[in-house]
Amino acid sequence: MEINDLTPAERRIWDAFPRGEGVDFREHPDDSSVDGAGWGPDRTVRAEVLRALLLGAGHAEPGQVAGLKVKGARIVGKLDLRYAVIDHAVRLRDCWFERKPLLYGAQLPALVLGYSTLPGLTAGTVRVDLVFRLTCCRITGPVRMAGARIAGGLFLQGAVIGPLTGEEADEPPLQLNHAEIGTDIIANDLTVHGQLRLNGATVGGQINLDGARLLAPGGTALHAETVTVGTDLRAKGMRAEGRVTFTGSRIPGQLNLAHARLVNPGGVALRASSCTVGEVWLRGCDTVQGAVNLRRSQFDLLHIEPETWPDTLLLAGLSYRALSPHLPAEERLPALEREESGYIPYAYEQLAAAYRTAGDEAGARTVMLAKLRRHRRTLPRHARLWGLLQDGTVGYGFRPLRATGWLLALLLTGTIAYGLAPPRPLKTGEAPDFNAVFYTIDLMLPIIGFGQESAYAPSGWYQWLSYLLIVTGWILATTTAAGVSRSLRRQ
Repeated sequence: MEINDLTPAERRIWDAFPRGEGVDFREHPDDSSVDGAGWGPDRTVRAEVLRALLLGAGHAEPGQVAGLKVKGARIVGKLDLRYAVIDHAVRLRDCWFERKPLLYGAQLPALVLGYSTLPGLTAGTVRVDLVFRLTCCRITGPVRMAGARIAGGLFLQGAVIGPLTGEEADEPPLQLNHAEIGTDIIANDLTVHGQLRLNGATVGGQINLDGARLLAPGGTALHAETVTVGTDLRAKGMRAEGRVTFTGSRIPGQLNLAHARLVNPGGVALRASSCTVGEVWLRGCDTVQGAVNLRRSQFDLLHIEPETWPDTLLLAGLSYRALSPHLPAEERLPALEREESGYIPYAYEQLAAAYRTAGDEAGARTVMLAKLRRHRRTLPRHARLWGLLQDGTVGYGFRPLRATGWLLALLLTGTIAYGLAPPRPLKTGEAPDFNAVFYTIDLMLPIIGFGQESAYAPSGWYQWLSYLLIVTGWILATTTAAGVSRSLRRQ
């Protein structure tokens, strides 16, 4: 390109480039790049001029650091930097782009496109030494950054991407799969009309999606499978319409979904299966609209209120060390009834273990009792009788005082009945003095003998009462022994 071909606007950029000075075409600091299509020739720059500068036409002045620093320009034509090795930082802020920049395979120190309006961005496998900024950009086409390598951070806060139309309508608007980010992805208040894809991405620091709006009704809003994060993945207050999936991800810090709104009725709203996460926070969330799948995941802490759980859960193989907030076990148990696969013994054992970790042995016993009752419902009708007896008498060994209550009630009944109408002695003159209390104990407890049962024989309905006391005593003794044995096995 000949220098004399430059327009006045382009000449300003050309002259400023060797000194790294900024060129600001804005008429007012509040100018919006959304209106850039109507900007006149005094703000219009050809993309080929910028390309020529970056690929060697412009040189730094002695003692200066060259760089492209432009604000408020209308950039027409195709900015094609595919496979280019660029030595200068590129800052095109508040600019309007006629065509999507092409940066596939490019290498450059830094790229700043903040507050700009673009019809898309192709930057797959791009290499950036410092930062890549798309802060508050308005992008109507797909952002393709699969395989990008950014040594610093990626900034997307406040950006709006999509909705896509035409041939690109079925494409994920924001593609970061297999990207490698050296520090953080800062994307709070990001809006994506469609899918945000992060599969296989590696982030050295945190991913921040606080306040993000991911809108893909009926589809997948956030596809973040096998993501590896150095610290936290924050999504406080995020609104997701469509599936959110973190399958196979590794997050050593927090997966923070506090106050998030997850909506995917009729499908899976949250899938975090086979994950390893330090802390999962679902504090203050509305009831999830759609199923939640946490199968085979491992959490140190799971913070969730019972009302957040949806009607359908998939919890098989989920393990967690602590559960927060600490609530009575009766408030946690209904969630286990919503397991899609039905009765899962391990889910109850895991919940009981969490209560033991918190030092709440009563809560742990309540959970284990609920487990046995749930198991009883899975048995054939004829096999439920023994369970009902154990439950009614000693609560499967978790309510031992219940047996004492039964025994005292029967003892009182027998004492009163036989005290009012003592049975006749079998051998007159040889029988010990009758004692209604010890006679009743002799009937109820098969192991203990006070010589009363063998010396006296009741008649009439008192004889039937003795049979009832004997049978009940055997049942209580057997169920108590079974409960004690179960308790010893647990210890």
